[in-house]
Amino acid sequence: MNFYAHRFNLYLALVLILPLCGCMFFKNELGKKKAEKTSAVRIHLESPVSVPGKTRTVSLLRSAPVAVTIDEDPVLTEANLLAAELIDTYGSYSVHLRFDESGGWALEQSTAGNPGKHLVIFGQWGETNNQGRFLAAPIISRRIAGGELTFSPDASREETQQFVDGLNNLARILHTPQKK
Repeated sequence: MNFYAHRFNLYLALVLILPLCGCMFFKNELGKKKAEKTSAVRIHLESPVSVPGKTRTVSLLRSAPVAVTIDEDPVLTEANLLAAELIDTYGSYSVHLRFDESGGWALEQSTAGNPGKHLVIFGQWGETNNQGRFLAAPIISRRIAGGELTFSPDASREETQQFVDGLNNLARILHTPQKK
């Protein structure tokens, strides 16, 4: 059996050095991406009955609170989000969310099978995502196809702008192909 000491040392050096270089590269990339503020969105479906461990009751609307029972597991999250937009409407504003293909399917299935129920939308934003609350609960009147959802949030315009900007930053981070 032949043993090549120089080749072994070269391979050993590569095995030891490459992970360190890779860690430094990924640390820099994540550091750049973490500098941008991000937001989170969770879209839950109203539940007709309360089931311990699977549902919870939440309070909506700050001015005149209303209790709604929702499924614990969200139908959609920011992982499915492609873009968010703040839209000016007649004397007010709305948030328009556009989801990827799997998010569009989940939205369509949830709305097609549950007319008359509410989609309860939770948003989180701020410096450290410490500001968050349930923003809206639109009633499902029809099947929502196309993967797009628009709602009027129970938030100030400044809060809504922070929320939308953070969602777009996160969508850009999650849906940008990684460099090789």
